[in-house]
Amino acid sequence: MPTFGQALRRLRDERGFSREHLAYTAGVSASYITALEKGERGNPTRSVVDSLMRCLNLMSPLTPTDRRHLNELAGLRIPETADPEELHAAITPDQQRALALLEPALAAYLDPCGNILDSNDSWNAALPGLREEGNVFRWMFGSEQAKVIEVDWESEARQYVQWLRMTVGRAPGDPVFTTFVADLARFPDFRRFWSEGRVDFTPPVRTQRLRNPGSGEIREYSVQAGPVHNETYPDRITLLLCLPL
Repeated sequence: MPTFGQALRRLRDERGFSREHLAYTAGVSASYITALEKGERGNPTRSVVDSLMRCLNLMSPLTPTDRRHLNELAGLRIPETADPEELHAAITPDQQRALALLEPALAAYLDPCGNILDSNDSWNAALPGLREEGNVFRWMFGSEQAKVIEVDWESEARQYVQWLRMTVGRAPGDPVFTTFVADLARFPDFRRFWSEGRVDFTPPVRTQRLRNPGSGEIREYSVQAGPVHNETYPDRITLLLCLPL
């Protein structure tokens, strides 16, 4: 069966690292590296794994598969959340090009906290101020434009909060989520909906009505949401697609 030590040895050999060199740059002892590779030590901590991966990556970039495999072999659970900049960097060139190919549909990549990782021109034009704000929830509750553009703002905002409660429930102790919810609590409407205590799953398909901020025309969209395949951050990036009806 594969072990962390076997994977570490392979990646070290591929990069021409001696045990002593890797140990020195990672801040551990050479005897510890030897024990890990021989399976004589228990699984390393996250900080040690991160340090080893950082050093290996300096010599030759680790693939997303290698990173995920090392974490899993070490018994480390992939965090529910990641920094938006890290998630943005994980979006592949093909996935970036897909946003333009989806025009004139509104399309964007979001993280579990509703941060906008990338979006196309149609999205930016239909939802002014959202890209600049950078977060769906802060825009929904903190922007007066949102209440004009979102024709059914009350029901939409309430639904957003129910989806967020469901997401937070997967990792209630994650400091990213607790800090995020505490920040949103400054908005009275958010507090009102949050206190209702209701939860819901994000549906794969739903309808939404948006008002054109210039002409006032109301248009209905079929909104589709689905996870984006990413080996480093599985299920952390969502594609939101709004198709005009």
